[in-house]
Amino acid sequence: MKNEVYDIIVIGGGPAGMMAAGRAGELGSRVLLIEKNDRLGKKLSITGGRRCNITNAEYDNRLFLENFPESKQFLFSPFSKFNVESTFTFFESRGLPIKIEDRKRAFPKSEKAEDVCTLLETYVKESGNVTVQLNAAFESFVKKGDKLVGVQTSAGVFLGTKIILAAGGLAAPETGSTGEWLPVLKSIGHTVKDPDPNLSPLRTSATWVHKLSGTTVEDMTLRFIQDDKVAHKARGRLLFTHFGISGPLVINSSHQAKTLLKKGEVIASIDLFPDYDLGSLDAHLVDLFEENKNKQLKTVLKDVLPKKLSETILKKSGLGIDGVSVHSVTKEQRKLLVRILKDLHFPIESTMGFEWSIVADGGVDPKEVDFKSMTSRIFPNLYFIGDTLNINRPSGGFSLQLCWTTGWVAGSHAAQNL
Repeated sequence: MKNEVYDIIVIGGGPAGMMAAGRAGELGSRVLLIEKNDRLGKKLSITGGRRCNITNAEYDNRLFLENFPESKQFLFSPFSKFNVESTFTFFESRGLPIKIEDRKRAFPKSEKAEDVCTLLETYVKESGNVTVQLNAAFESFVKKGDKLVGVQTSAGVFLGTKIILAAGGLAAPETGSTGEWLPVLKSIGHTVKDPDPNLSPLRTSATWVHKLSGTTVEDMTLRFIQDDKVAHKARGRLLFTHFGISGPLVINSSHQAKTLLKKGEVIASIDLFPDYDLGSLDAHLVDLFEENKNKQLKTVLKDVLPKKLSETILKKSGLGIDGVSVHSVTKEQRKLLVRILKDLHFPIESTMGFEWSIVADGGVDPKEVDFKSMTSRIFPNLYFIGDTLNINRPSGGFSLQLCWTTGWVAGSHAAQNL
């Protein structure tokens, strides 16, 4: 056991932990930042395809928090203290310019996640008040009576007046996010939801989908069907893969798919022409066929759909991919083709698991956290930030903004209320 008692112990050297430690050190607290890996920011350095989607550039707090439909009522307070505008100021004032791309996703102009890590490491160290302990895996809390007074780690026991838990979720377990803290929190009386892969690609058993691997559809509508009813619908870009489907639209719909799968079978239905109903699409094909009546059907479809996808649709319609001329297509065959184009369906088996997941849900029940300070309602000197909270959110910068906000609020409160 180390004799020194730190003002604040931060468990986890990811984005939320580094923000909290840096902020508390900046305010003059003696901080110990504990990280299980041999470096800080290991997962952060690979996020966003190693480009780091720092935040989403929606400056209106209310509009931003609409992306947290199950948890927005908890988040208004911390976001009133540190929000998207604060994030831009924090990074750009420290020499890291940010650019905004489609869907308001914000990235460093350098497109290097390592630059974000380097900036945060500098922030952690610049006050001179933060000690970094690497290669120390969190094991349990040290209690004295009914109070938390420190932490047990693989590198020994460390004592602290306040403890900030920023140990991360189970997504990308190869980076060390393996969730040892979950049973520990249960053991001290917190309600903890076991994690599930959340923002993840989806798997299907339909082999014809696997054969479309690498094919992208830029604009389509994806529906999830359960008990013959549309349970979820979203429009956007879709990527076929060797296991199923992916892309931002799919990843942001995976939480709904996962929830539906717990109730029963889920069928994915793709509408390749979302701006047409059945009648207008049939009329569109009549005109298209009339203009190209002496061409082969496969040639005409390749002009409006990716090649592999058009061939798949021809096979599913029974028309085959060779030798069928447009003028030989019957009315019944054309109408069947229309139905397939509007409802290309296959079963969803599961998400792709933690290894493929951008975010894993699960963690502490938000009702057991005071979001004005990010403190536990059971242990007032214990703070929860980032992925330790059971808060669902889409991809597009929302996860990291949650880290910046909760980390800054916890670090500020812990330092100012010693």
